[in-house]
Amino acid sequence: MIEILNSTELAQARRAGALVADILQTVKSRTTVGTNLLEIDRWTKAMIVEAGAESCYVDYAPSFGRGPFGHYICTSVNDAVLHGLPYDYALADGDLLSLDLAVSLGGVAADSALSFIVGETSPPESVKLIKATERALRAGIAAAGPGARTGDISHAIGTILREAGYSINTEFGGHGIGSTMHQDPHVSNTGRPGRGYRLRPGLLLALEPWIMEDTAELVTDADGWTLRSATGCRTAHSEHTIAITEDGAEILTLPKHARP
Repeated sequence: MIEILNSTELAQARRAGALVADILQTVKSRTTVGTNLLEIDRWTKAMIVEAGAESCYVDYAPSFGRGPFGHYICTSVNDAVLHGLPYDYALADGDLLSLDLAVSLGGVAADSALSFIVGETSPPESVKLIKATERALRAGIAAAGPGARTGDISHAIGTILREAGYSINTEFGGHGIGSTMHQDPHVSNTGRPGRGYRLRPGLLLALEPWIMEDTAELVTDADGWTLRSATGCRTAHSEHTIAITEDGAEILTLPKHARP
């Protein structure tokens, strides 16, 4: 299903995107060495409930997961890159943490992810990983606009990631979003320009470049959800929800300090 939102729905999408961004930034600011992943999940639940919103994750049970997710945020640490199921783990200095959050507010969902290093230690390769996904995300957004195609976005993202020296897994990527979290069209993190679905004003997309340091192969954790690098190498993930407008792409999940 591909949804095209009207002006009222787009206004609601902006509110949902701002909420997702604010929760992620609050969690990031509170997270320090010793913070437990389950504590992060509790913070997130409290903020979602306080805002009168709904989690897109708690009851989510797709074919690639083991039963309902049962938590409010994905917390992926070091070699975990996607769908990180929160568990009893206290973060250590130098851990690379990726947070992924999707929330529905007023019937419209927004989805965003960010990666950062916990504590004072900043391993150079981890910094490089994070910055590569952020650059790729910016490139993908710049390639989006009315009349462009999903392949243009995929090509822009993939070009940045390959130039940075990373291989690209195509099992999971960006996606349409609207009244539900995951919709068509799929937006791969690599592709050919001029191919795929033609973008129209009112379309929402969640773009999410993610990479692993020395492999493109994923393995599923024993928890049935968390996806890890097959080699145990570190990973990073960046994501924004955007709206296609007559003028280009509007980022709905910008942090408060970066909003116009």
